[in-house]
Amino acid sequence: MKAETIIRGNLLTMDPATPQVEALAISNGRIIAVGTSTEITPLQGPKTHLINTGTSCVIPGLIEAHGHFLGDATVQAGALVDIRPAITPTAAEVLAKIRQAIIDNGLTGTYCNGWDALIQKGLPEPTRPWLDDLAPHTPLVILHNSGHSAYFNTTAMCQAGLSRDTPDPPGGRLLRHPNGDLTGVALEPSAIALLTAPLRTAITPESATAALAAQSARVNAQGVTTMSEMAFTPTSRPLLAHARKTGAITTRLRLYEVSNPTLTSDVAPNTGDDLIRQIGVKIWADGSPWTGNLAATFPYLDTPATQSLGIPPGHRDTPNYTHQELLDLSRAYFTAGWQLACHANGDEAAELVLSAWSAMLKNQLPPGRHPRLRMEHVSAMRPEQFTRAHALGITCSLFPDHIYYWGEVIANDLFGPEIAARWSPVATALQTGMRVSLHNDSPVTPLAPLHNISVAATRLSRAGNHYGPSERLSVTQALKAQTIDAAWQLQAEDIIGSLTPGKYADLTILSANPLETPPEEIAALKIEATFLSGHQVHGQPL
Repeated sequence: MKAETIIRGNLLTMDPATPQVEALAISNGRIIAVGTSTEITPLQGPKTHLINTGTSCVIPGLIEAHGHFLGDATVQAGALVDIRPAITPTAAEVLAKIRQAIIDNGLTGTYCNGWDALIQKGLPEPTRPWLDDLAPHTPLVILHNSGHSAYFNTTAMCQAGLSRDTPDPPGGRLLRHPNGDLTGVALEPSAIALLTAPLRTAITPESATAALAAQSARVNAQGVTTMSEMAFTPTSRPLLAHARKTGAITTRLRLYEVSNPTLTSDVAPNTGDDLIRQIGVKIWADGSPWTGNLAATFPYLDTPATQSLGIPPGHRDTPNYTHQELLDLSRAYFTAGWQLACHANGDEAAELVLSAWSAMLKNQLPPGRHPRLRMEHVSAMRPEQFTRAHALGITCSLFPDHIYYWGEVIANDLFGPEIAARWSPVATALQTGMRVSLHNDSPVTPLAPLHNISVAATRLSRAGNHYGPSERLSVTQALKAQTIDAAWQLQAEDIIGSLTPGKYADLTILSANPLETPPEEIAALKIEATFLSGHQVHGQPL
């Protein structure tokens, strides 16, 4: 067989059998050989496309194992007013954007995403009366940047059919005054979804296809070829199918459906193919540290920041479920064959998950033989908890960029320097022998895996402070967590994650070798090209 494409240069395969090679050959979208230039030359035919990358570096396509492909597409398509800190850094800019959107949107209502008073210093408390003053006659909903809370005015509340008699949905809460009236705050995705239904009904197949095509282009521009959607809802399935038919999807997707009260899905596990496959179910054991509903054994500090958020001194929040509730929920999906992915930021939430899943796994398949249970973020998980998790066959996905964006917030405003030093403890996880992935959780922070790798290797905040040097990774470890180990976590290591014969030719070309680049400079490397199944999807044609 002659190759359709041969790429020569500096290639990091992430395959321990052949970690670095000079060339690879591609045919029918797959890698058919890797090796020295001399070994690959016989595969060259008269029609073979030759690419010489020179001093650039070829790596496997980067993988975002915990992202929100569809959610990020929605945020950046204009359906939501984008007030995220990375886009709108000051309180004055945030308020100006919201006020203008209320004028522009009129009776259709205004939906914003990205509120974060801990970074956008000076934002007022988003109470229902304040929101009513801003928009007295039209719906107004503001989503917190974490995705774990939403603030709504009275008109939005009435539009959603909510009242003091509305029960809390499973895993979520509608906050109430002592007299039972709703405060205008919804916590956790199941409660937030009650407010955002108009957004979903307004999406057409045509608008969704344009948004998903733009999202694929953004993802590919970051060197990413595979991404998960960690809050998938079945209503998005026809929109995704329509977009795929048009060729708009140039990113492999792995879908995790949000758990629901019926504890069932309308499809079977692993429905789909190598481009788009539904593999898991997402659960939230606690909330966000930035909104006060982190479930941890340590308290929130008493600072101006916590006071402004209405968090009482010494506050410790509770998990979203009891042990029995989480066990029943998890067992229903697990026995149906689904991979579970459970958000657990605080160590108290992690304890709940470990306890429930240990009970679920009792008398079940041996560790490593089940569908790779996942714990997400685990920002404050303790060393002994990682040891127990690994013994149960659990894998974790962590968020080092928390340190860059919120390092000072964790250390000075919320929990203290000791907690900041052990926040997102990736090195601790690896010391147990666990395979992990790194993520940006976009749109919470912009999808930027090279930046995440840099922060994992430096523990450097944007203010120039180092938090927890003992939790630093080597660049090799961090790169594995965004390639082959991320693929393993997504149950796709047989087809992606390394430059190995038989796997898809998903690859990224960087301006320099990350292993030869100072860790603090890795984020500045240029993504020169991205390939999916051997077809270039980003960069100047090679």
